Amino acid sequence: MSIVIAGATGQLGRLVVKELLSRGVPADRIVAAGRSAEQLAELSARGVNTATLDYNDPASVDAALNEDDTLLLISGSDIQNRTTQHQTVIDAAVRAKVGHILYTSVLAADTTPLVLAPDHVKAEEFIRASGLPFTFLRNGWYTENYAAALHSARETGTLLGSAGEGRVASATRADYAAAIAAVLSTAGHEGHVYELSGDHAWTYEELASAFSTVLGRPVSYASVSPAEHALALEAAGLDAATAGFLAALDGNIQQGALALSTGDLARLVGRPTTPLLDGLRPLAG
Repeated sequence: MSIVIAGATGQLGRLVVKELLSRGVPADRIVAAGRSAEQLAELSARGVNTATLDYNDPASVDAALNEDDTLLLISGSDIQNRTTQHQTVIDAAVRAKVGHILYTSVLAADTTPLVLAPDHVKAEEFIRASGLPFTFLRNGWYTENYAAALHSARETGTLLGSAGEGRVASATRADYAAAIAAVLSTAGHEGHVYELSGDHAWTYEELASAFSTVLGRPVSYASVSPAEHALALEAAGLDAATAGFLAALDGNIQQGALALSTGDLARLVGRPTTPLLDGLRPLAG
C-alpha cells in the first residue's frame, strides 16, 4: 500500500512529500505523481517512487494507482477544466479500489461565497458519491498569494485592494503541507472534514503594516471599490477577466469568506501557524 500524491510536482505537493519524509514515512511507500519530468526527477532523487500523471489523461491516473493505496488529490489549477479533471481522478480511484482518498478543498466549501468554491463543492460531491473512504482538507488562503502585491508595494508604497475591513486567516504553504502530511501518515481521519486556516485573521491594514516592516519602507492600504480595483488591475496590464476575478476575490474577503479560524491547522501540525510577518519575509528577498 502506497501513499500516492497526485499533483506532487506543484508547490504544495512537493512540500507534502518533504513533510512525509521528515515524519519518517519510508520513501518507498511514497509515490510522487505529476506532469513535470524535471520535478519528478528531483523527487526521485529523494528516494521516493514517481509516476507520470496528468489529470487530463485517465490512463496515466489508472497506471499510478493500486488497490488499497491512500490517494491525495491536490486540486487542479486549471480553473476552466478542473471539474472534469477531478472527476477523472476520482473515477480512476474507484476503479483501482483505493483505500482512502483525501482532497484539498477550500475553506468552508459548502457555505462560503468564495468565487472559487463551486469547483470544490462538485469535487466533494463526486467523492462522497464514490463510496470511497474520504477526508476533506479545506485549505484557506496562502500567505504566499500576496507575493505579487508585496513586490508592487516595494515600488509604489501602496497596497491596493477592495477587501474593505475584511479579514484573512492565512497560513503558509508549508503549514498546510505539514497538516496534510500529518493526516496522510496517521490513522483515524476517514470521514473527517478539516477547516484549515491560520491562527490569526488579519485585515489589509495589518497586511500593509506587515509589508512596511519586511520591506523597510512605508506602505499604506488604498481601499477602493471593486470596479475601481478591476480598472486599476487592467491598467497594470491584466486582462479584463483576470482583473475582474481578482477584484471578486477581494469582495469575497470583505464578505468574510477567508476569516474563519477553527484551530484545525495548528492542531494537526502540533504548533501555531506561521505568523503573517514570518510568512512574508521570505517573499521580500
